[in-house]
Amino acid sequence: MGRTTALGIMCKAPRPGLTKTRLARVLGLERAAALSGCFLRDVAASIEALPAALGARGYGVYAPAGTEAELRALLPAGFGLLLQEGADFGLVLAGAVRALISPHGHAGAILINADSPTLPTALLARAVEALARPGDRVVLGPASDGGYVLIGLKADHPGLFRDIPWSTQAVLEATCAQAAAIGLAVERLSLWYDIDDAGTLDVLRGELAGEPLPFATDLVGGPARATRTFLAGAP
Repeated sequence: MGRTTALGIMCKAPRPGLTKTRLARVLGLERAAALSGCFLRDVAASIEALPAALGARGYGVYAPAGTEAELRALLPAGFGLLLQEGADFGLVLAGAVRALISPHGHAGAILINADSPTLPTALLARAVEALARPGDRVVLGPASDGGYVLIGLKADHPGLFRDIPWSTQAVLEATCAQAAAIGLAVERLSLWYDIDDAGTLDVLRGELAGEPLPFATDLVGGPARATRTFLAGAP
């Protein structure tokens, strides 16, 4: 497998009531689940568009067990599947990094939010390049809600994911504080966003309609073809 970098999308099979529950208040359970599947397709397409020279391989880091066939139908044929381990999100992330680096044998692992359908391939390329440089570090792609859209590591650092207030606006800063506590350098990339409620869905609709993102000064969003097609037919 050489010195390739794994890019794993943290995802759930798009089933009604299991995914995008806050968006279901706006779209209904069925349409929210279908939109979640479109998000997954589009994030995977952004990974697949990376130049081959970067040496990247995509994965779906998924839950629950038994949904492999559903995810295979959504992800590119060359993607691997890795079942999430544990219930606590920090343990899930730490376990995914550990598994992708060893025994899967990748030089580094970048874990990506499944809820950013316009995630620029250029941002992913920057993450791969930053992780590949000599020296140990954590690479973070900050999100507009105070979390991150991606996190990259080249070594197992389970302490980085401990005592993080998940699903709050303090996730990014708490992660940086944990990195400082364990002596791990931090490299921050450009800001992006994810879609998890009516407000961020409106931001996405605006972006797809050509409106500039106020926080994206040096990046252009990806085409998000599946999401664009779905929302074009949404009521």
